[in-house]
Amino acid sequence: MTFSRIVVGTDGSVNAACAVTRAADLAEAVRGQLVVVTAVGLLANATSPGDHELLRTQLEHEWTASARRPGLAVRTILRDGNPVAVLLAVADEVDADVIVVGSRGFGGFPELLLGSTSTQLAQHAHRAVLIVPRAGP
Repeated sequence: MTFSRIVVGTDGSVNAACAVTRAADLAEAVRGQLVVVTAVGLLANATSPGDHELLRTQLEHEWTASARRPGLAVRTILRDGNPVAVLLAVADEVDADVIVVGSRGFGGFPELLLGSTSTQLAQHAHRAVLIVPRAGP
C-alpha cells in the first residue's frame, strides 16, 4: 500500500501539531500530497464569520507551519461539522490513502477514550488511520 494522498486533522492542539508534523514527514518521504483539515464541529453555532476567518488564518499559517516544506504540496480545508464526519468526507473526496490524527485534541479528557475523534475514525474509516501518540511525557 502506498501513502501518496494523506489527510491530517488538526484543531490547533499540541497533539494535533504532532500529527501534522508526522503526516508531513510521511508525505515528504513518499513525495505525496498533504491535505490538512480543520472541522469547526461543535463550535459552529458559537462562532461568527470573523471567527471562521481567524480559524482559517490559523490553519493556513500557524497550524500548518511544520508542513510547509520545499517541494511538499499542502492543501488546507476548513469545514463546519463533526470532526469525524468531516475527516471521513474529505478523505473520500480526495481518495486519501491514510488519515492521520493525534490521539487527543482539545475536545477530550485523557481518561475518556471512548468517543474520541481518533477512536471513532479507527472504528468507522474504510482506509488506513494513523493515530499519533500524545505529545510529551
